[in-house]
Amino acid sequence: MEHQFLNEDEVAGYLNLSLEDIRQRVKCREIPFAARGKRIVFDKGEIDAWASRRILNLPEKNLADYHQKSTRNTSAFLTQLAILPAMIQPGFVAPAMSAKTKASALRELVALADATGRLNDPQALLESLEERESLCSTGMPGGFALPHPRRHEAHMFQASFLVVGRSLQAIHFGAPDGRPATVFFLICCQDDRLHLHTLARLCFMAQKTSLLAKIEAAPDASAIFDSFLAAETDAITPL
Repeated sequence: MEHQFLNEDEVAGYLNLSLEDIRQRVKCREIPFAARGKRIVFDKGEIDAWASRRILNLPEKNLADYHQKSTRNTSAFLTQLAILPAMIQPGFVAPAMSAKTKASALRELVALADATGRLNDPQALLESLEERESLCSTGMPGGFALPHPRRHEAHMFQASFLVVGRSLQAIHFGAPDGRPATVFFLICCQDDRLHLHTLARLCFMAQKTSLLAKIEAAPDASAIFDSFLAAETDAITPL
């Protein structure tokens, strides 16, 4: 895949950070970058992976601030505050996943993604998910996980979408709190900006709404779907 590089101003805007913050992170080598003579450049693929890890690890207040900035900045290409209605349908929900391991959960989620009709290459998606997990687990405190591809290539998907799975058995996914996961949100975005915004939106929803508890208690896929959209409405109402 051809590499795309960003300059300091571009990466600051892309990550919703100040230019001074970017320069300080470069100075401390806290962000991936390369020197091209006197210029500092950033490989977009590496930045996307770094930004995904950063969002997953943001504390509550920082996540709220990032989500607000992300919502404001994506308004340039999104017509609605609510992003999930265009990305998920009741048929994109699996309320009784049979997986018992992390590997089998990823395979089952990819099969669900393939059934949506929006996935072009199931094997490429699975390999990218496994590559992403090898860098750092997408398991989150609280019993859920946010698996997503290592890189976001538009040709992999017909359109951006999400699938949601609830497993019958708790699966150890590598969350920082050691708690196994039973709820999985597989994020499949054609656009890197939409991916980061979706990741922040889902993390924010998990922290600020009763989404996870409602998914656990939902009797079927339709109820999970309804809970999902209702939780997004709750999350964006103050914005």
